[in-house]
Amino acid sequence: MGQLGQTRAHRQRPRAGVGRLWLVTALAICHSWRVPPTTAAVASSPKLLDRVRWQLRVKHYSIRTEQAYVDWIRRYILFHRKRHPNEMAEREITEFLTHLAVEKHVAASTQNQAFAAILFLYQQVLVRKLDFIDNVQRVTRPAKLPVVFTPEEARAVLAQLKGDYRLMAQLLYGSGLRLMECLRLRIKDVDFGYNRITVRDGKGLHERIALLPQQLRRPLRAHLERIKELHRQDVARGGGRVYLPFALKRKYPNAERAWIWQYVFPAAKPSLDAHSGEMRRHHVSEKNLQNAVKLAIRAAGIKKAASCHTFRHSFATHLLEDGYDIRTVQELLGHKNVATTMIYTHVLNRPGLHIRSPLDRPVSTGNL
Repeated sequence: MGQLGQTRAHRQRPRAGVGRLWLVTALAICHSWRVPPTTAAVASSPKLLDRVRWQLRVKHYSIRTEQAYVDWIRRYILFHRKRHPNEMAEREITEFLTHLAVEKHVAASTQNQAFAAILFLYQQVLVRKLDFIDNVQRVTRPAKLPVVFTPEEARAVLAQLKGDYRLMAQLLYGSGLRLMECLRLRIKDVDFGYNRITVRDGKGLHERIALLPQQLRRPLRAHLERIKELHRQDVARGGGRVYLPFALKRKYPNAERAWIWQYVFPAAKPSLDAHSGEMRRHHVSEKNLQNAVKLAIRAAGIKKAASCHTFRHSFATHLLEDGYDIRTVQELLGHKNVATTMIYTHVLNRPGLHIRSPLDRPVSTGNL
């Protein structure tokens, strides 16, 4: 290379260094202002967990699944003394899963979730094909019957709740909704004309139609009127934005402030969105409803290990007791397999109702 070529190369090196320094500085400023980097920057990020998060969001996994998977992958790496997963394979996966079962005594569902997170890491992020993983000490999962309220107990718990929490719990019991399905309801999902609720953010992103109890029409309408006034005040102050799934914000720029996209049960005040950095009014925190139901169960004097999900179990059980067929209940619950719904048929056996205990046998006075 001649002197002129050396001079040009020498001049170009500082420019490349300055460009890289500018890019790092810009990303740092974006991070400090809570503005997420571009998709291309995350996809090419050398940080493994950032790549995991990006792949999860590309496939539209829920935020809770993202948090759980990232946590399990981090624990997997720390268990093997911070070795990179590319340096490990089937044997290390077996050791970690066996450690969870033997030493940590985790439940079967917990071990399965950890296994799913590690499989996602290798198959979707590292793009590696694993051989059959055997010799894993699997946690046995005994069959358990769901905890169910009697109709009297369900109404006693509902009577202990007040305000919006009572309305939410009534939807859990009267419509068979899951906790997050109830909290994520939007205005457009409630159809008073057909007396139904469309569940769009269900488990596995499957949509289904749920019942809208007749008794809830009037209180729900009154609740929505109050929420509409709250939204009007937010819009007047320059707010009123709400989270939109997928790319709807780009497709419909004004939809995030539209009334029909607002949550049926909004939070008491707006909060900063962790992904976009914008002020939005999210839905009520699930912890609030869970704590309210827990206190209501205690106040009603019910001695069962019940929770918000017990209302859903009770919904299915009481429908079967009223004579509705198993397929109808399956569709209302949104179960993919009817075998999942079959667990509620234990009530049809009515154990103890038609069988008399030997202890209750009348004593013959002639033999005494």
